[in-house]
Amino acid sequence: MSNRIKVAAIVGPTASGKSALSLEIAKALDGEIISCDSMQLYRGMNIGTAKPSDSERALVPHHMIDIVDAGENFSCADYAELAKEKIREISSRGKLPILCGGTGLYLDSVLRGGSFEETKIDMAYREKLYELAKTQGNLYIHSMLKEIDLQAAEAIHPNNVKRVIRALEIYKTSGVTKTEADRRSREGELLYDSLVIGLRYSDREVLYRKIDKRVDKMMDDGLLDEVRALENKSVFEKSNTASQAIGYKELLGYLHGSCSAEAAVEELKRATRHYAKRQMTWFSTKKDIIWIDLDEKFGSDSVTFEKIVNNIIKLFYDKGFYDIM
Repeated sequence: MSNRIKVAAIVGPTASGKSALSLEIAKALDGEIISCDSMQLYRGMNIGTAKPSDSERALVPHHMIDIVDAGENFSCADYAELAKEKIREISSRGKLPILCGGTGLYLDSVLRGGSFEETKIDMAYREKLYELAKTQGNLYIHSMLKEIDLQAAEAIHPNNVKRVIRALEIYKTSGVTKTEADRRSREGELLYDSLVIGLRYSDREVLYRKIDKRVDKMMDDGLLDEVRALENKSVFEKSNTASQAIGYKELLGYLHGSCSAEAAVEELKRATRHYAKRQMTWFSTKKDIIWIDLDEKFGSDSVTFEKIVNNIIKLFYDKGFYDIM
């Protein structure tokens, strides 16, 4: 390995056990955790983003959590700049920086020096597109994307207005399509000596059951009250990011009277499962990820969890990420 800063990463789909695993790795290897989740950045969005608990944060320092008000805009470029500062700071203290999260674009922007998704934000153009979506319909702006980037249009659902608009904005500000930007990002040179561990389930239905249980627990923990509090502060009116976040937009339907509570929860589970599928599709293209296949006992059986943790710690030693056994 070179003299570059060593950086570890734990990635994978939502509800796969990344947080629990990264906590154990950080304790074992004297590391600090950097959240790589695009929504944990926002204050007040706690339950729906599955932020680590206060007790977990007391065990190991966590960074890039609760750094932005929920109504503010915060780009991938903003994240990459601050996360790289944290990596330098953590490493300078002799600690191992450990990125943990499921936002693949943010991970790439840090490990590979960014992507064209970090191009300038054109708020005037963005607002114009949102207005077009409202007046002409989602299919109208989706057809605009089809004309310039058919591959991206086929990958993004017309109702995912935020991603459609971002793809159009990338092209306008950089002259490069999102498809080409993603390709360049994947092929970019790594900035660090990085070891990326990916968590996955050979049986996807196992993951989906874990997702359903997580959603039920979020509801028991007060997710609806959290969404209502943010709504009362007009957060969703101020921020398209917040209003489109999984775990929040689905429950807004119930609060606005367009569906029952039961239907909103089922929609949340469905949206989360689809998100997990998209995450796995993203990470499956990354050649440098070392995959750990999990079974249904992971996270509930202490022996199985301990074995997985020990195997991964050994891998870190073997790869030179820690000097003394």
